[in-house]
Amino acid sequence: MRILVIVSAGLVAIVLAVVAIGYLLPVKHDASRERMYAASPSAVFAAISTPADLPRWRRGVKSVELLPDEAGRPRFREVGSDGAITYVVEELVPERRMVTRIADKSLPFGGSWTYELMPATNGTTLRITEKGEVYNPVFRVMSRFVLGHHRTIDNYMADLDRHLAAHSARAR
Repeated sequence: MRILVIVSAGLVAIVLAVVAIGYLLPVKHDASRERMYAASPSAVFAAISTPADLPRWRRGVKSVELLPDEAGRPRFREVGSDGAITYVVEELVPERRMVTRIADKSLPFGGSWTYELMPATNGTTLRITEKGEVYNPVFRVMSRFVLGHHRTIDNYMADLDRHLAAHSARAR
C-alpha cells in the first residue's frame, strides 16, 4: 500500500510540474523555415494555394472541404490526423505571398502561416513562418519539448518537395 501511495504521489507531482512549466511558457511562438525548390514560383504557388489538391500530396490530410468565403476571404476545412481544422486565407498575392489563419476558435491551438515565395536561380525559395498559439498549458509543453515548433513546417516542406519532384518528372 505504501508503494502505491508513493507512486501515486510521484505521478501527481509530475503532472503538476508539467502544468506549472506549461503556464510558464508563452502562449505565442514563432517558427520559420526556408527551402529551395527546383520549380517555378507559379508551380510552387499553384501547389500551396489550391486547398482542394492538398489531400493528393500532403501526408495526414484526408480531405479538404471548400467553405463559403468570409468577408471576401476564401475558407476551407482540412480533415486529417489532427482532426478538422478550418482556415481562412487572409492574404493572397499570386506567386509571392499567402497568409492563412486557423479560424476555428474551439481548438486548443491557433495562429497563422505566412508563405513567402522568392524567385531563385534554379527555382523558388519558399519561407514558411508560423505564428502559433497554444492555449492549453499541457499542450504547450508537448509542442515545445516533445513535438517541436518546426515539425509541422518540416513535414509540409518535405511533402511539397516530393509533390513538386513528382510533378516535374511527369512533365518531362
